Amino acid sequence: MSFFTSLSGLKAAQTDLNVISNNVANVSSTGFKKSRAMFGDLFAAAPTQATKTVAGQGVRLTGITQQFTQGTLQGTDKTLDLAIAGDGFFTVKGQPPRQDTNYTRNGAFSVNQNREVVDTVGMKAQLLPVDANGVATSTNAADMFDFVVPDVDPTDPAALLTNISINGEGVVSATFSNGNQVNIGALAVASFTSVEGLRPVGDAHWQASGDSGPALINQAANGPLGQIRSGSLELANVDITEELVSLISAQRNFQANAQAIETASTLSQTIINLQV
Repeated sequence: MSFFTSLSGLKAAQTDLNVISNNVANVSSTGFKKSRAMFGDLFAAAPTQATKTVAGQGVRLTGITQQFTQGTLQGTDKTLDLAIAGDGFFTVKGQPPRQDTNYTRNGAFSVNQNREVVDTVGMKAQLLPVDANGVATSTNAADMFDFVVPDVDPTDPAALLTNISINGEGVVSATFSNGNQVNIGALAVASFTSVEGLRPVGDAHWQASGDSGPALINQAANGPLGQIRSGSLELANVDITEELVSLISAQRNFQANAQAIETASTLSQTIINLQV
């Protein structure tokens, strides 16, 4: 039995090492959120058995929990580099034909050849309609639309775009050469009942799941949602010193379980070699 108990410990230590290694590897990934492996003990006994004479049977992985703490904001001075200071996720939609909806903290947006504002994997940023004062007129996901940078003033085709600005509430304003300023929309920011239940899909993107609950869409700086910081990016929330300490601890756990297997093997070999 000691072989299988120690084997479960080896597997647990290996999983812990994998999780920590992934955190360390993504220390420079924009919008990355670290994870932590959670473990529980294994114990089994019959209803009539005295549990004081029963040893545990090892350890098992109960889950890998994501840590959605705030990462450090780094200034870039690029208007379309966006970060959320607080809770919430940018809402992005994929290109046809799938057009799946993802949620991300990586606000490194840029403009593609179709003048669509896209993230690092080409998914389109989503906006909510706003009134003249920049207040969202709808928070329904069905009313979201693609963030497209206009090239001319809709009311004056001769007036060219001169500037795009995004305020703390995520309102996107376009200024044209004729002096007109138009609110295009507000960035659609999502929150979830249980962010730990989000399903990671890579590139600092997540999808809603049954565990996370449906996305609650709103304008930034409303309810639990944080403010938008234009000209900034959120760095990974990985503390490299903390991860290295955890890495040493996981390595020691692995070595201890390996030593337990070696000891059990030595004892078994000694018993086999006993001569009557």
